[in-house]
Amino acid sequence: MRWWDIDPVLALEKDLFPDDAWSRGMFWSELAHARGVGSTRRYVVAYEGEKLVGYGGVAASGDLADIQTIAAARDHWGTGLGARLLTELLRHATAFEVDQVMLEVRVDNTRAQKLYERFGFEPIGFRRGYYQPGNIDALVMRLTTTTANDTANNTANDTVNEEKTHG
Repeated sequence: MRWWDIDPVLALEKDLFPDDAWSRGMFWSELAHARGVGSTRRYVVAYEGEKLVGYGGVAASGDLADIQTIAAARDHWGTGLGARLLTELLRHATAFEVDQVMLEVRVDNTRAQKLYERFGFEPIGFRRGYYQPGNIDALVMRLTTTTANDTANNTANDTVNEEKTHG
């Protein structure tokens, strides 16, 4: 994401999160930490032609990363765009050499929760009234390096076992 992406990102942000959308200043502040030596943020955008259809961001501090935001346009729900954005954010988290990746998701956003669970994120708690002004609780989820490695190993083992069974 670059400064010229902020206006289309804000338009999508306000469409998807009308009550708790980030401000222009919040995106500018995040992008200020996303460039140069010692940067602690990475923000990505997805375009279809000239139309912005998704974005996301991750922040790192020490051995911990946090998915700050991730969104896909409504007409791209169910297309795999969210998974591609999350994959890219996790790739950046890996580059930051973190041990854990955290995120908050609205308790009423089961679609997003299912996506995160497919990637190995596990629920670890709640933040009461986190999303304002609606006073909506957040489910806190965590992905650890161990969990990610176990998921990868289990997938590899399932493939080997399937080949033995069918081969």
